[in-house]
Amino acid sequence: MTLEQLENLIANRSSAPRGESWTAQLLEKGPEKCAEKFGEEAIELIIETVKSDSDGLINEAADVIYHFLVLLKSRNISVSQVMAELERRMAQS
Repeated sequence: MTLEQLENLIANRSSAPRGESWTAQLLEKGPEKCAEKFGEEAIELIIETVKSDSDGLINEAADVIYHFLVLLKSRNISVSQVMAELERRMAQS
């Protein structure tokens, strides 16, 4: 799965009826809750990194990526916008 495919899946799930989608429920709570959840997942990723648990690290990395994209969606920012910024920065170096 690509980031764009996951972004599209999140967009599709964001409009699901209440109670049918975790993504929709999270987005309904607003950007602040999305940011809080992203932070929680980032901390869990750090913990798994320190523990040297590859399986745990993979699972938490997946959670971080998902919640990062939900966070972007909460502010109507696309992955392509973030990638364009990275490309702009790489052109400077």
